[in-house]
Amino acid sequence: METGNKVAITVETTVQAPVGEVWKYWTEPQHITQWSFASEEWHAPSAENDLRVGGKFSTRMEAKDGSFGFDFGGVYDEVRTNEYIAYTLGDGRKVEITFISQDNETKVVETFEAETSNPVEMQQAGWQAFMDNFKKYCEASK
Repeated sequence: METGNKVAITVETTVQAPVGEVWKYWTEPQHITQWSFASEEWHAPSAENDLRVGGKFSTRMEAKDGSFGFDFGGVYDEVRTNEYIAYTLGDGRKVEITFISQDNETKVVETFEAETSNPVEMQQAGWQAFMDNFKKYCEASK
């Protein structure tokens, strides 16, 4: 990933499911709304995903108590089904996700450019919480 002076952060998990299933849970809006939040105090009431180069995606994330919410979205730069996704966030930061098939499990590795408002450690913990929630959802859905 070309980051120049930007800090790249990597989070990952291994899901006990085949890559095709993991890909579906990562990319289909009806699944995204079930896992795309960092804690139980949050939820993702809606998601849209045009999974193709130049396609846009957006997930609405909100605190369940209604105190805060935001849209997380961007544009796809590269998509290789069941293998790789690269996109640019609305603020210009780059993200790459690699799906590695390992027999009947899938390793998901996500690398993103850090933003400058929050400490790197906080960003890594937040994105890892999303990844952990994704793993939990995938494995509970089998």
